[in-house]
Amino acid sequence: MLPNKKTPQFEIIHVIVKFGIGSKILKEAKKCGVKGGTLFLGKGTISNKLLNLLSITDMRKEIVMMISNRKTSKKTLEHLNKVFRFDKPNHGIIFTTSLTSLMGTRSCQIDEGEERGEEEIMYQNIMVVVDKGKAEEVIEAAQKGGSKGGTIINARGSGVHETSKLFSMDIEPEKEVVMILSDENYTDAICEKISEDLKINEPGNGIIFVQDVNRTYGIYE
Repeated sequence: MLPNKKTPQFEIIHVIVKFGIGSKILKEAKKCGVKGGTLFLGKGTISNKLLNLLSITDMRKEIVMMISNRKTSKKTLEHLNKVFRFDKPNHGIIFTTSLTSLMGTRSCQIDEGEERGEEEIMYQNIMVVVDKGKAEEVIEAAQKGGSKGGTIINARGSGVHETSKLFSMDIEPEKEVVMILSDENYTDAICEKISEDLKINEPGNGIIFVQDVNRTYGIYE
């Protein structure tokens, strides 16, 4: 019988803040043991007539994504909240999602004795990848399903000429990624409305995937 091995448990730390704060987030996170991260530019899409789920009124955003083990991510969230006060309105939002596997880096190591406990899932992160120019349609459809808003991230697909499609969707043209934080009770309705309005199930129209949110600061309803 093969000996039991611990499976590393990693998380992605997502931080959405006003433009110009992202580099400061990375600097503070490194103090907690995070080795690095990736910074994206985006824009908010909150309607004044709806509750501001992300509690950010500035349209220009920076999205920081960092990978760490669960113990480090918990320490990082607490430290970043203390420094940047995500517990106050309009200061941004930070949350973590689970990562089941990790390759290509030695900077993230599991701590001995660390175990994944049962956690109550209250929010979910809906990610929608569509062709450039379709993000606003995603937001409009999501709001019909109960969403309070989201963040649009400009992106670009990449691939060799021999592999020009991913899940039957062209990956060379520029893409837009829409990130929507949702109460889990509304997730299905939001996803179904986006899929219906943008015909996601038809080849080439986009991809939707959902991640459970483990911990978060900055959500106000």
